[in-house]
Amino acid sequence: MTQTSTASRPEGFSAYIAVTAAYWAFMLSDGALRMLVLLHFHHLGFSPVQLAYLFVLYEIAGMVTNLAAGWIAARFGLTSTLYAGLGLQVVALIALAQLNPDWAIAASVAYVMLVQGASGVAKDLAKMSSKSAVKLLAPSADGGLFRWVAVLTGSKNAVKGFGFLLGAALLGWLGFIGAIYAMAGVLALILIAVAVAMPSGLPRGNKKAKFSEVFSRSANVNWLSAARVFLFGARDVWFVVGIPIYFHAVLSDGTPEGARQSFFLVGSFMAVWVILYGVVQANAPRILRAKTRPEGELIAAARRWALALFVVPALLAGAVAWAGAPAPWLTVLLVLGLLVFGAIFAVNSSLHSYLILAFTKAERVTMDVGFYYMANAGGRLIGTVLSGATYQLGGLWLCLATAAVMVGLSSLAAGRLRAV
Repeated sequence: MTQTSTASRPEGFSAYIAVTAAYWAFMLSDGALRMLVLLHFHHLGFSPVQLAYLFVLYEIAGMVTNLAAGWIAARFGLTSTLYAGLGLQVVALIALAQLNPDWAIAASVAYVMLVQGASGVAKDLAKMSSKSAVKLLAPSADGGLFRWVAVLTGSKNAVKGFGFLLGAALLGWLGFIGAIYAMAGVLALILIAVAVAMPSGLPRGNKKAKFSEVFSRSANVNWLSAARVFLFGARDVWFVVGIPIYFHAVLSDGTPEGARQSFFLVGSFMAVWVILYGVVQANAPRILRAKTRPEGELIAAARRWALALFVVPALLAGAVAWAGAPAPWLTVLLVLGLLVFGAIFAVNSSLHSYLILAFTKAERVTMDVGFYYMANAGGRLIGTVLSGATYQLGGLWLCLATAAVMVGLSSLAAGRLRAV
């Protein structure tokens, strides 16, 4: 099935809308769940490293899933992996609600890691399905592929940002267990609605697809995947543990009421950051003037935007080290600086998401996208582990300094991309 023939049928756009709606629903629950887990277990006294452990299996599962999901979708169709992702997330939410507060910390960590691992599988099944569908459904003329990719990824991240805010609000309103059950119920209803409403327009799979084909032989796909590893590692090294815990410590006065207010403020910042990221990402084709620029110029832009991103965490790390201790001016600087990081990061991320689809062919799209998002999950895994470790070893300045180093490595990898 070719890109043009799929998009030219009326059901092509309807399928794109259904896929996007399903992805929105999933990412809303994913963002809320991450904030619930982080704030709930931090409040219970988990250390930064223990908090990072809660998300490690989530990222490992994502790496494995993306490889397998590309092959599964190639054999059984994109809708099968999309529905599987949504369904598994419902199961993971219900399982997390069974957590017993009387368990020892080690048992709680192990259990939550397993549940988060299942959630990681679910997330990457849904992500790979949605991103691959765009390649097959988007119109090829007038930069249509970049526009459709940008809308899907940008809106998804804005929705995930609302999920962070939702998770913090539900934690304060319904408590941990009530919030989990509420999300599971709503997501189950959305899964049923999407399955009923999904039109035709997506391929049903090819039984002859081989698992060995998931490993790309394209130098551009491989270098772009390497750039993606370091780009997302640079974000998560401060995003997962460092900044939420730092802001919680700065904003909380030690009372239960102060803790609840701090939860809401931290969740609000994380939500605003991701929403801004999504808005900029959706507008990346306009920012990059992609409609009038040849693909070679967009490939060269990937390195320049990574270099621009490097400056932000480097300066923030220096400011935190120079301040020595939390201060109101430093909090304001961190908020503004990280919002700038988010805007530049969004352009980098959107550019990568377009290039992976531009580099791959329709018959290999699920394989190459799966491989690429395996690298994405690998970067998040590295960033997650380093977030807890660097914050515990050196505090926030070390998280930010590590982010700067990783962005520099991403720029070097992006510099190896070549026009095709």
